[in-house]
Amino acid sequence: MRTRTGPIPTHTHQPTLEIAGRLGPRYDEILTPEAITFLIELHQRFGARRHDRLADRMRRRFEIGNGHDPQFRDDTRHIREDADWQVAGAGPGLEDRRVEITGPTDPKMTINALNSGAKVWLADQEDATSPTWKNVIEGQLSLRDAIRGELQYTSPEGKRYEVTATETPTIVMRPRGWHLPEAHLRFTDRTGRTLAASGSLVDFGLYFFHNAQRLIANGRGPYFYLAKLESSEEAKLWDDVFSFSEQYVGIPHGTIRATVLIETLPAAFEMEEILYELRDHVAGLNAGRWDYIFSIIKNYRGRGARFVLPDRSEVTMTVPFMRAYTELLVQTCHRRGAFAIGGMSAFIPNRRDSEVTARAFEKVAADKKREAGDGFDGTWVAHPDLIPTARAEFDAVLGDRPNQLERQRPEVSVTAADLIDVHIGRPITAAGVHANVSVAIRYLEAWLRGLGAVAIDNLMEDAATAEISRSQVWQWIHQDQTTDDGTPITRDYIEDLISQVLGEAERRDGDRFDDAAEIFREVALGQEFPAFLTLPAYNRYLTQAE
Repeated sequence: MRTRTGPIPTHTHQPTLEIAGRLGPRYDEILTPEAITFLIELHQRFGARRHDRLADRMRRRFEIGNGHDPQFRDDTRHIREDADWQVAGAGPGLEDRRVEITGPTDPKMTINALNSGAKVWLADQEDATSPTWKNVIEGQLSLRDAIRGELQYTSPEGKRYEVTATETPTIVMRPRGWHLPEAHLRFTDRTGRTLAASGSLVDFGLYFFHNAQRLIANGRGPYFYLAKLESSEEAKLWDDVFSFSEQYVGIPHGTIRATVLIETLPAAFEMEEILYELRDHVAGLNAGRWDYIFSIIKNYRGRGARFVLPDRSEVTMTVPFMRAYTELLVQTCHRRGAFAIGGMSAFIPNRRDSEVTARAFEKVAADKKREAGDGFDGTWVAHPDLIPTARAEFDAVLGDRPNQLERQRPEVSVTAADLIDVHIGRPITAAGVHANVSVAIRYLEAWLRGLGAVAIDNLMEDAATAEISRSQVWQWIHQDQTTDDGTPITRDYIEDLISQVLGEAERRDGDRFDDAAEIFREVALGQEFPAFLTLPAYNRYLTQAE
């Protein structure tokens, strides 16, 4: 038998990115050959590390589920104990962030946000956007046109929208999280393996490539909100993406500014480490309250009845674990020269119902008063009518100052146990169970039709609030919970509620309620717990639709 010596032959391929989605009007202005080449570089350099970080998430979630509570890391203690390092902080246009408006990037919502009077607009390609191929690319077109002063929109009813504000908010774009794919772009690496592209790298890459230089010329910069991070290693991955991208287009290192959403339980234990890894590029942290609640449920869903939360409406910002998390965030940010940005109250006004509107203003005012008093430098709202209310509360504390970084909060002392103290002492009610089923199905129905931010029962719902609703149902079933009137929460009980919600729905040709109910059954009633409801919904319904 002959024995081969020397190197084993290997086959290498030129990395490629195939456009599998339909090309609509002006899509070629976003999917240019140069932009595609940049996306190929991002995927070739960082795609494998992205998969490694996602594997890390699964391992950590498995450990928590098996009784290993998260702790502040021993191997990074030197970072936390070094008092000397500071972050880059605000870039041009980010010095005053007292009120930020959030919303999707379709032309109408883009124009409304730019006319809103907010200091910052979170241009959301993530939880407030259903990631249809149309929304992904046309959202990029809206942003491109807005940055160049060219955006206009006429509604099907003939109403014309245009930017009229003399001073528009600074744009901070939020790409999708590391976990989400972009199935309409197919990346083939050097080994010949073909996978869906990364939603994160696609959203970031297209926006940065087309707009970074123009944003700088406009006196702002390429700024990003980073969603769903779970570790400082994930932050380091983003930092390396930023450094490479700056070099690629020839702008100075540190031009990019990121604001990281602390919206997962593991990230709450690594706030300083996340800031440290992004220190040349980071402006601040945001308390992403809704995803944070979802993350608590997801990680502790199988750990027994003492980790069961009551009705979603009872999980407020003043319950112990939420209070500890936000206090630690403000202290951590200000210690390192970073801005602390508060979260979004879900209450929204209803211009046809004065009582609902008055209640929304009252709730939002109380929420923002608490945040400003706690030391936050700014906050989020989801509706332009709420901006004056939120601004008044922050003006009362800030006055003419752009922020309150000088409030160091030395009196705050948060332990690991404080961050998982989820005891609230309130019941699960039949109304609360029905609300979760109703909200999740109605939101999913809208999401499947391409809407990512939806007003339901006078609350602004997005993917994060839908995640809370379905994950609570899953946990209540698996932890053998009952409502306060003694009714067991079982799959049969939830099936009856699904039928009730579908019967209550205003059905019309082309609605997606039946599909939404099937997705809800999968993510709330299945034996397994999908990490994100958007993954099966996307893979089943949005990858083939366009």
